Amino acid sequence: MLKKIAGFVWALGFLGLSWAQHIDLNKATEVELDALKGVGPVLTKAVMDERKKAPFKNWEDATNRVKGLGPQKASSLSEQGVRIQGSAYTAKVADQKPAPVKN
Repeated sequence: MLKKIAGFVWALGFLGLSWAQHIDLNKATEVELDALKGVGPVLTKAVMDERKKAPFKNWEDATNRVKGLGPQKASSLSEQGVRIQGSAYTAKVADQKPAPVKN
């Protein structure tokens, strides 16, 4: 019984590690991109089309070239484990919306 419990815990740990894997935007398949929250067939096609022209150098390059991939979407994808050249998206100060002013 103890072996079964240990095996179950080990399997859950392995499953958790596989979910935590990073996806490189330059290498991701259509299926991997479509599986991401907030990514549909239109954005997937746009990413794949731009990637055929040249690999993305960084997040700024990707957000400039791919229509529909703005700072919010890039941040969301990065939180889901998407990387470009091994880097997560980091918002620039100019990309962030100012906090609302309370009167």
